[in-house]
Amino acid sequence: MSLFAPFALSTKLMQPDFEKAIETLPRISFMVSDGFLWWTLDSAIKFGFPRLVSYGMSIYSSCLCKAVVERRLLFGPESDDELITLPQFPWIKVTRNDFDLPFTDSEPSGPLFEFNMASITATINSYGTIINSFYELEATFADYWNKESGNKTWCVGPLCLVDAPRAEHEPHKKPTWIKWLDQKLEQGRPVLYVAFGSQVDISPQQLKEIAIGLKESEVNFLWVTRAKELELGGEFELEERIGDRGIIVREWVDQREILMHQSVSGFLSHCGWNSVVESIRAGVPILAWPMMAEQPLNARMVAEEIKVGLRVETCNGSVRGFVKWKGLKKMVKELMEGEMGKEARKNVEEYGELAKKAMEVGSGSSWRSFDALVKDLTCVRAVNGIH
Repeated sequence: MSLFAPFALSTKLMQPDFEKAIETLPRISFMVSDGFLWWTLDSAIKFGFPRLVSYGMSIYSSCLCKAVVERRLLFGPESDDELITLPQFPWIKVTRNDFDLPFTDSEPSGPLFEFNMASITATINSYGTIINSFYELEATFADYWNKESGNKTWCVGPLCLVDAPRAEHEPHKKPTWIKWLDQKLEQGRPVLYVAFGSQVDISPQQLKEIAIGLKESEVNFLWVTRAKELELGGEFELEERIGDRGIIVREWVDQREILMHQSVSGFLSHCGWNSVVESIRAGVPILAWPMMAEQPLNARMVAEEIKVGLRVETCNGSVRGFVKWKGLKKMVKELMEGEMGKEARKNVEEYGELAKKAMEVGSGSSWRSFDALVKDLTCVRAVNGIH
Protein backbone atom coordinates (compact mmCIF):
# COMPACT_ATOMS: atom_id res chain seq x y z
CA MET A 1 0.00 0.00 0.00
CA SER A 2 3.00 2.34 0.29
CA LEU A 3 2.94 2.72 -3.51
CA PHE A 4 -0.77 3.51 -3.63
CA ALA A 5 -0.48 7.29 -3.94
CA PRO A 6 2.15 7.28 -6.74
CA PHE A 7 0.13 4.63 -8.57
CA ALA A 8 -3.13 6.55 -8.17
CA LEU A 9 -1.52 9.79 -9.36
CA SER A 10 -0.08 7.98 -12.38
CA THR A 11 -3.58 7.00 -13.57
CA LYS A 12 -3.92 10.50 -15.05
CA LEU A 13 -1.71 9.20 -17.85
CA MET A 14 -4.78 7.28 -19.03
CA GLN A 15 -6.77 10.46 -19.63
CA PRO A 16 -5.89 10.99 -23.34
CA ASP A 17 -6.84 7.41 -24.25
CA PHE A 18 -9.91 7.62 -22.02
CA GLU A 19 -11.12 10.69 -23.91
CA LYS A 20 -10.43 9.06 -27.26
CA ALA A 21 -12.65 6.18 -26.15
CA ILE A 22 -15.40 8.63 -25.13
CA GLU A 23 -15.33 10.12 -28.63
CA THR A 24 -16.20 6.72 -30.12
CA LEU A 25 -19.32 6.27 -27.96
CA PRO A 26 -22.91 7.42 -28.55
CA ARG A 27 -23.81 10.64 -26.74
CA ILE A 28 -23.19 10.12 -23.01
CA SER A 29 -25.82 11.15 -20.45
CA PHE A 30 -23.63 10.93 -17.35
CA MET A 31 -20.55 9.22 -15.95
CA VAL A 32 -20.06 7.12 -12.82
CA SER A 33 -16.40 7.34 -11.85
CA ASP A 34 -14.29 5.81 -9.13
CA GLY A 35 -13.67 8.71 -6.78
CA PHE A 36 -9.94 8.03 -6.90
CA LEU A 37 -9.87 8.83 -10.64
CA TRP A 38 -10.20 12.56 -9.97
CA TRP A 39 -9.12 13.55 -13.47
CA THR A 40 -12.30 12.12 -15.01
CA LEU A 41 -14.04 15.32 -13.83
CA ASP A 42 -12.01 17.29 -16.39
CA SER A 43 -13.11 14.83 -19.07
CA ALA A 44 -16.76 15.11 -18.02
CA ILE A 45 -16.58 18.92 -18.18
CA LYS A 46 -14.83 18.80 -21.55
CA PHE A 47 -17.54 16.60 -23.08
CA GLY A 48 -20.43 18.26 -21.27
CA PHE A 49 -21.98 15.56 -19.10
CA PRO A 50 -22.39 15.18 -15.30
CA ARG A 51 -19.94 13.13 -13.23
CA LEU A 52 -21.14 10.93 -10.39
CA VAL A 53 -18.66 9.49 -7.91
CA SER A 54 -18.44 6.13 -6.15
CA TYR A 55 -15.90 5.40 -3.40
CA GLY A 56 -17.13 2.06 -2.09
CA MET A 57 -17.43 3.58 1.40
CA SER A 58 -20.25 4.08 3.89
CA ILE A 59 -21.78 7.51 4.50
CA TYR A 60 -21.01 6.95 8.19
CA SER A 61 -17.25 6.84 7.60
CA SER A 62 -17.41 9.81 5.21
CA CYS A 63 -19.29 11.86 7.82
CA LEU A 64 -16.77 10.99 10.54
CA CYS A 65 -13.84 11.93 8.31
CA LYS A 66 -15.52 15.24 7.49
CA ALA A 67 -16.24 15.87 11.18
CA VAL A 68 -12.64 15.45 12.37
CA VAL A 69 -11.14 17.41 9.46
CA GLU A 70 -13.45 20.42 9.80
CA ARG A 71 -12.56 20.99 13.45
CA ARG A 72 -9.03 19.51 13.42
CA LEU A 73 -10.10 17.17 16.21
CA LEU A 74 -7.24 14.71 15.76
CA PHE A 75 -4.50 17.14 16.79
CA GLY A 76 -5.58 17.87 20.38
CA PRO A 77 -5.23 14.47 22.10
CA GLU A 78 -1.82 13.49 23.47
CA SER A 79 -2.38 9.77 22.84
CA ASP A 80 -3.32 8.01 19.61
CA ASP A 81 -5.90 6.05 21.63
CA GLU A 82 -7.46 8.94 23.55
CA LEU A 83 -11.20 9.09 22.90
CA ILE A 84 -12.45 12.13 20.99
CA THR A 85 -16.11 13.19 21.05
CA LEU A 86 -17.48 14.48 17.75
CA PRO A 87 -19.54 17.68 18.29
CA GLN A 88 -21.60 16.91 15.18
CA PHE A 89 -22.42 13.43 16.53
CA PRO A 90 -21.96 13.66 20.33
CA TRP A 91 -22.79 9.98 20.94
CA ILE A 92 -19.82 8.91 18.80
CA LYS A 93 -16.25 8.70 20.09
CA VAL A 94 -13.22 8.02 17.91
CA THR A 95 -9.44 7.94 18.34
CA ARG A 96 -6.57 9.11 16.17
CA ASN A 97 -5.83 5.44 15.53
CA ASP A 98 -9.17 5.14 13.73
CA PHE A 99 -7.71 7.20 10.89
CA ASP A 100 -4.83 6.85 8.43
CA LEU A 101 -2.66 9.47 6.78
CA PRO A 102 -3.14 12.20 5.71
CA PHE A 103 -5.91 12.75 8.30
CA THR A 104 -3.49 12.27 11.21
CA ASP A 105 -0.82 14.66 9.88
CA SER A 106 -1.16 18.22 11.21
CA GLU A 107 0.84 19.60 8.27
CA PRO A 108 0.22 17.11 5.45
CA SER A 109 2.26 17.15 2.26
CA GLY A 110 3.61 14.78 -0.34
CA PRO A 111 2.00 12.47 -2.94
CA LEU A 112 -0.69 11.05 -0.63
CA PHE A 113 -1.88 14.51 0.42
CA GLU A 114 -1.76 15.72 -3.17
CA PHE A 115 -3.84 12.74 -4.29
CA ASN A 116 -6.40 13.12 -1.49
CA MET A 117 -6.87 16.82 -2.16
CA ALA A 118 -7.33 16.18 -5.88
CA SER A 119 -9.93 13.48 -5.19
CA ILE A 120 -11.84 15.54 -2.61
CA THR A 121 -11.87 18.66 -4.80
CA ALA A 122 -13.11 16.68 -7.79
CA THR A 123 -15.82 15.06 -5.67
CA ILE A 124 -17.04 18.43 -4.36
CA ASN A 125 -17.28 19.72 -7.93
CA SER A 126 -19.05 16.62 -9.25
CA TYR A 127 -22.82 16.16 -9.54
CA GLY A 128 -22.99 13.82 -6.54
CA THR A 129 -22.05 10.49 -5.01
CA ILE A 130 -23.73 7.11 -5.23
CA ILE A 131 -23.41 4.89 -2.16
CA ASN A 132 -23.55 1.11 -1.90
CA SER A 133 -25.82 1.29 1.13
CA PHE A 134 -29.48 1.79 1.96
CA TYR A 135 -31.16 4.69 3.73
CA GLU A 136 -32.52 2.66 6.65
CA LEU A 137 -28.97 1.61 7.58
CA GLU A 138 -27.48 5.13 7.67
CA ALA A 139 -30.44 7.52 7.79
CA THR A 140 -28.90 9.97 10.29
CA PHE A 141 -25.68 10.22 8.31
CA ALA A 142 -27.32 10.38 4.88
CA ASP A 143 -29.47 13.29 6.06
CA TYR A 144 -26.46 15.05 7.61
CA TRP A 145 -24.34 14.63 4.49
CA ASN A 146 -27.02 15.90 2.12
CA LYS A 147 -27.63 18.91 4.35
CA GLU A 148 -24.06 19.86 5.24
CA SER A 149 -21.64 18.68 2.56
CA GLY A 150 -22.80 20.49 -0.56
CA ASN A 151 -22.41 17.21 -2.46
CA LYS A 152 -25.58 15.13 -2.67
CA THR A 153 -25.56 11.37 -2.12
CA TRP A 154 -27.93 8.67 -3.31
CA CYS A 155 -28.14 5.33 -1.49
CA VAL A 156 -28.71 2.70 -4.19
CA GLY A 157 -27.71 -0.55 -2.45
CA PRO A 158 -27.02 -3.14 -1.35
CA LEU A 159 -25.72 -3.71 -4.88
CA CYS A 160 -25.08 -7.37 -4.08
CA LEU A 161 -28.87 -7.80 -4.29
CA VAL A 162 -28.89 -6.69 -7.93
CA ASP A 163 -27.21 -9.88 -9.18
CA ALA A 164 -29.49 -12.54 -10.60
CA PRO A 165 -29.81 -15.61 -8.34
CA ARG A 166 -26.99 -18.04 -8.97
CA ALA A 167 -27.83 -21.45 -10.34
CA GLU A 168 -27.34 -24.36 -7.97
CA HIS A 169 -24.03 -26.17 -8.37
CA GLU A 170 -24.28 -29.59 -9.92
CA PRO A 171 -23.20 -32.03 -7.17
CA HIS A 172 -20.05 -33.13 -8.99
CA LYS A 173 -19.06 -29.50 -9.72
CA LYS A 174 -19.43 -28.09 -6.21
CA PRO A 175 -16.28 -26.45 -4.83
CA THR A 176 -14.68 -28.33 -1.95
CA TRP A 177 -15.61 -25.63 0.56
CA ILE A 178 -19.28 -25.68 -0.45
CA LYS A 179 -19.37 -29.44 0.01
CA TRP A 180 -17.78 -28.94 3.43
CA LEU A 181 -20.36 -26.29 4.37
CA ASP A 182 -23.15 -28.62 3.22
CA GLN A 183 -21.74 -31.30 5.50
CA LYS A 184 -21.68 -28.90 8.46
CA LEU A 185 -25.29 -27.94 7.76
CA GLU A 186 -26.32 -31.60 7.81
CA GLN A 187 -24.44 -32.04 11.10
CA GLY A 188 -26.11 -28.96 12.61
CA ARG A 189 -22.76 -27.29 13.28
CA PRO A 190 -22.64 -23.50 12.75
CA VAL A 191 -19.59 -22.18 10.90
CA LEU A 192 -17.47 -19.06 11.38
CA TYR A 193 -16.30 -17.59 8.06
CA VAL A 194 -12.84 -15.95 8.31
CA ALA A 195 -11.48 -13.57 5.67
CA PHE A 196 -9.38 -10.40 5.83
CA GLY A 197 -9.46 -9.22 2.22
CA SER A 198 -6.72 -9.31 -0.38
CA GLN A 199 -4.74 -6.14 0.34
CA VAL A 200 -3.53 -6.29 3.92
CA ASP A 201 -0.33 -8.05 4.98
CA ILE A 202 -0.63 -9.91 8.29
CA SER A 203 2.58 -10.73 10.18
CA PRO A 204 3.54 -14.39 10.72
CA GLN A 205 3.27 -13.83 14.49
CA GLN A 206 -0.28 -12.53 14.18
CA LEU A 207 -1.26 -15.32 11.78
CA LYS A 208 -0.07 -17.86 14.32
CA GLU A 209 -2.18 -16.25 17.06
CA ILE A 210 -5.20 -16.37 14.74
CA ALA A 211 -4.59 -20.05 14.02
CA ILE A 212 -4.24 -20.96 17.70
CA GLY A 213 -7.27 -18.86 18.65
CA LEU A 214 -9.45 -20.57 16.06
CA LYS A 215 -8.22 -24.00 17.13
CA GLU A 216 -8.80 -23.34 20.83
CA SER A 217 -12.23 -21.80 20.26
CA GLU A 218 -13.48 -25.24 19.18
CA VAL A 219 -15.86 -23.65 16.65
CA ASN A 220 -16.14 -24.88 13.08
CA PHE A 221 -14.54 -22.39 10.69
CA LEU A 222 -13.78 -21.73 7.03
CA TRP A 223 -10.69 -19.54 6.65
CA VAL A 224 -9.95 -17.97 3.26
CA THR A 225 -6.36 -16.81 3.00
CA ARG A 226 -3.84 -15.96 0.31
CA ALA A 227 -1.88 -18.82 -1.21
CA LYS A 228 1.39 -18.30 0.68
CA GLU A 229 0.11 -16.36 3.66
CA LEU A 230 -0.54 -19.19 6.08
CA GLU A 231 2.86 -20.85 6.36
CA LEU A 232 3.30 -21.18 10.09
CA GLY A 233 6.08 -23.71 10.14
CA GLY A 234 6.41 -27.26 11.37
CA GLU A 235 5.79 -26.37 15.00
CA PHE A 236 2.17 -25.50 14.25
CA GLU A 237 0.50 -27.13 11.28
CA LEU A 238 -3.07 -25.95 11.79
CA GLU A 239 -4.72 -28.28 9.30
CA GLU A 240 -3.23 -31.30 11.01
CA ARG A 241 -4.57 -30.18 14.39
CA ILE A 242 -8.15 -29.23 13.58
CA GLY A 243 -9.20 -32.29 11.59
CA ASP A 244 -12.65 -31.88 10.06
CA ARG A 245 -13.56 -28.93 12.29
CA GLY A 246 -12.05 -26.37 9.95
CA ILE A 247 -11.10 -25.86 6.34
CA ILE A 248 -8.48 -23.48 4.92
CA VAL A 249 -8.99 -22.21 1.37
CA ARG A 250 -6.08 -20.67 -0.53
CA GLU A 251 -7.88 -19.55 -3.68
CA TRP A 252 -10.59 -17.15 -4.78
CA VAL A 253 -14.04 -17.89 -3.42
CA ASP A 254 -17.48 -16.43 -3.99
CA GLN A 255 -17.84 -14.63 -0.67
CA ARG A 256 -21.54 -13.90 -1.12
CA GLU A 257 -22.23 -17.58 -1.73
CA ILE A 258 -20.42 -18.47 1.49
CA LEU A 259 -22.18 -15.81 3.56
CA MET A 260 -25.57 -16.89 2.20
CA HIS A 261 -24.93 -20.55 3.07
CA GLN A 262 -27.25 -21.64 5.86
CA SER A 263 -24.41 -23.12 7.90
CA VAL A 264 -22.53 -19.80 8.23
CA SER A 265 -23.40 -18.05 11.50
CA GLY A 266 -20.54 -15.57 11.93
CA PHE A 267 -17.95 -13.59 9.96
CA LEU A 268 -14.49 -12.67 11.29
CA SER A 269 -13.84 -9.74 8.96
CA HIS A 270 -11.46 -6.85 8.25
CA CYS A 271 -14.58 -4.70 7.76
CA GLY A 272 -14.05 -3.59 4.20
CA TRP A 273 -17.33 -1.90 3.31
CA ASN A 274 -18.39 -4.42 0.66
CA SER A 275 -17.84 -7.24 3.16
CA VAL A 276 -19.91 -5.42 5.78
CA VAL A 277 -22.78 -4.87 3.35
CA GLU A 278 -22.69 -8.47 2.11
CA SER A 279 -22.73 -9.78 5.68
CA ILE A 280 -25.68 -7.57 6.62
CA ARG A 281 -27.57 -8.62 3.52
CA ALA A 282 -26.98 -12.27 4.48
CA GLY A 283 -28.00 -11.69 8.11
CA VAL A 284 -24.60 -12.85 9.42
CA PRO A 285 -23.14 -11.06 12.50
CA ILE A 286 -19.58 -9.75 12.28
CA LEU A 287 -16.55 -10.06 14.53
CA ALA A 288 -14.78 -6.87 13.47
CA TRP A 289 -11.01 -6.78 13.08
CA PRO A 290 -10.16 -3.65 11.05
CA MET A 291 -6.78 -3.50 9.36
CA MET A 292 -6.42 -0.31 7.27
CA ALA A 293 -8.02 2.69 5.52
CA GLU A 294 -11.54 3.47 6.81
CA GLN A 295 -12.04 -0.04 8.20
CA PRO A 296 -11.71 1.06 11.88
CA LEU A 297 -14.63 3.45 11.29
CA ASN A 298 -16.65 0.67 9.67
CA ALA A 299 -15.88 -1.49 12.71
CA ARG A 300 -17.19 1.23 15.02
CA MET A 301 -20.35 1.41 12.97
CA VAL A 302 -20.77 -2.38 13.09
CA ALA A 303 -20.20 -2.74 16.84
CA GLU A 304 -21.36 0.58 18.29
CA GLU A 305 -23.79 2.28 15.90
CA ILE A 306 -25.95 -0.44 14.33
CA LYS A 307 -24.79 -3.21 16.70
CA VAL A 308 -24.64 -6.02 14.15
CA GLY A 309 -21.34 -7.36 15.47
CA LEU A 310 -18.61 -7.35 18.09
CA ARG A 311 -14.95 -6.23 18.15
CA VAL A 312 -11.86 -8.35 18.65
CA GLU A 313 -9.88 -7.60 21.82
CA THR A 314 -6.34 -6.30 21.37
CA CYS A 315 -3.79 -6.98 24.10
CA ASN A 316 -3.19 -3.25 24.79
CA GLY A 317 -6.68 -1.96 24.06
CA SER A 318 -5.54 0.01 21.01
CA VAL A 319 -7.49 -0.06 17.75
CA ARG A 320 -4.29 -1.17 16.02
CA GLY A 321 -2.99 -3.45 18.77
CA PHE A 322 -1.80 -7.03 18.53
CA VAL A 323 -4.47 -9.70 19.07
CA LYS A 324 -3.48 -12.64 21.28
CA TRP A 325 -5.06 -16.03 20.73
CA LYS A 326 -6.84 -16.02 24.09
CA GLY A 327 -8.59 -12.75 23.31
CA LEU A 328 -9.57 -14.00 19.87
CA LYS A 329 -10.88 -17.26 21.29
CA LYS A 330 -13.00 -15.35 23.81
CA MET A 331 -14.65 -13.12 21.21
CA VAL A 332 -15.15 -15.91 18.66
CA LYS A 333 -17.02 -17.93 21.27
CA GLU A 334 -19.02 -14.86 22.31
CA LEU A 335 -20.06 -14.16 18.73
CA MET A 336 -20.99 -17.77 17.98
CA GLU A 337 -22.44 -18.84 21.34
CA GLY A 338 -22.76 -15.89 23.75
CA GLU A 339 -25.55 -13.47 24.64
CA MET A 340 -23.88 -10.53 22.88
CA GLY A 341 -23.57 -12.68 19.78
CA LYS A 342 -27.27 -13.53 19.95
CA GLU A 343 -28.18 -9.84 20.18
CA ALA A 344 -25.92 -8.99 17.22
CA ARG A 345 -27.49 -11.83 15.22
CA LYS A 346 -30.98 -10.53 15.98
CA ASN A 347 -30.01 -7.03 14.87
CA VAL A 348 -28.26 -8.09 11.67
CA GLU A 349 -31.18 -10.28 10.65
CA GLU A 350 -33.49 -7.28 11.03
CA TYR A 351 -31.18 -5.11 8.93
CA GLY A 352 -30.93 -7.93 6.38
CA GLU A 353 -34.70 -7.81 5.93
CA LEU A 354 -34.58 -4.02 5.60
CA ALA A 355 -31.87 -4.40 2.95
CA LYS A 356 -34.12 -6.62 0.85
CA LYS A 357 -37.05 -4.21 1.24
CA ALA A 358 -34.82 -1.29 0.20
CA MET A 359 -34.22 -2.96 -3.17
CA GLU A 360 -37.85 -3.86 -3.89
CA VAL A 361 -38.90 -2.69 -7.34
CA GLY A 362 -40.97 0.48 -7.21
CA SER A 363 -41.31 0.82 -3.44
CA GLY A 364 -37.88 0.22 -1.88
CA SER A 365 -35.91 3.20 -0.58
CA SER A 366 -32.90 2.44 -2.80
CA TRP A 367 -35.13 1.92 -5.83
CA ARG A 368 -36.82 5.27 -5.18
CA SER A 369 -33.44 6.93 -4.61
CA PHE A 370 -32.15 5.62 -7.93
CA ASP A 371 -35.36 6.71 -9.65
CA ALA A 372 -34.93 10.21 -8.21
CA LEU A 373 -31.33 10.28 -9.44
CA VAL A 374 -32.41 9.35 -12.98
CA LYS A 375 -35.06 12.08 -12.94
CA ASP A 376 -32.51 14.62 -11.71
CA LEU A 377 -30.09 13.65 -14.47
CA THR A 378 -32.89 13.87 -17.04
CA CYS A 379 -33.53 17.44 -15.94
CA VAL A 380 -29.82 18.24 -16.27
CA ARG A 381 -29.85 16.87 -19.82
CA ALA A 382 -32.88 19.00 -20.68
CA VAL A 383 -31.31 22.16 -19.24
CA ASN A 384 -28.08 21.49 -21.14
CA GLY A 385 -29.93 20.72 -24.35
CA ILE A 386 -28.79 17.08 -24.44
CA HIS A 387 -31.11 14.72 -26.32
